[in-house]
Amino acid sequence: MRLKAEIRILGIDDAFFNSNDDNVLIIGVIFRGGFWIDGLLSTTIAVDGLDATDKLIDMVNYSKYKDLRIIMLSGVTFGGFNVVDIARLSEETGLPVIAVTERHPNFDKIYSAVQNVSKPQERIDIMKRAGDVYHAHNEVCFQVHGIDVVTARSLIRKTSTHSNIPEPLRVSHIIASGLTRGEASKR
Repeated sequence: MRLKAEIRILGIDDAFFNSNDDNVLIIGVIFRGGFWIDGLLSTTIAVDGLDATDKLIDMVNYSKYKDLRIIMLSGVTFGGFNVVDIARLSEETGLPVIAVTERHPNFDKIYSAVQNVSKPQERIDIMKRAGDVYHAHNEVCFQVHGIDVVTARSLIRKTSTHSNIPEPLRVSHIIASGLTRGEASKR
C-alpha cells in the first residue's frame, strides 16, 4: 500500500463512562495524515456489551465520507470489555484496521478481568483473533488486519506528529474526553 501524505484515516476512541452507565459514546475523527481534521463521526455502544463491531461497521459504512483508507482503533476494547473484531471490521468495511495501544497488553490481567462480564470466552476469542502484537516505536504497540506490519508501523510513525500516539487517535481521545468529562485529556 502506498502511503500518501494526506491519507484519510479514521481514528476511533471511546469516551469516559461510569460503571452505572448503560452506553458509552464512541468518537471517530477523520484525519488527513497526521496533519488536520477532515470530519467527525460518532456512535454509542453498550458498556461491557458485544455490539462494538457492528456499531463501528455501521458508523463507517453509512458515513458520508467515502474516501477513508485506514481505520485506527485505540486498542480492541471499548466501553469496558466491548471487544472489536478487527478482522470482521476490516472485511465488512473494506478498510485495513490498525489497533494501537500505548504499551504491550498484559493478556493475563485482561483475560482475568474479562471473567467478570458475560460471555468471557467469546470476548477472549475475539481478542485472540486480533492476532500478534507488534512494536511500533517507544512503547507503542499495534495489531493489524488488512494491512502489512511494515506499512502499518510506518503509518503509525508518520502520523505520530505531536506525541507517541497517532494524531487521529490522540485527537479522538481529546474530543471524547472533552464531551463527556468537560475537560481535554493530556494525551
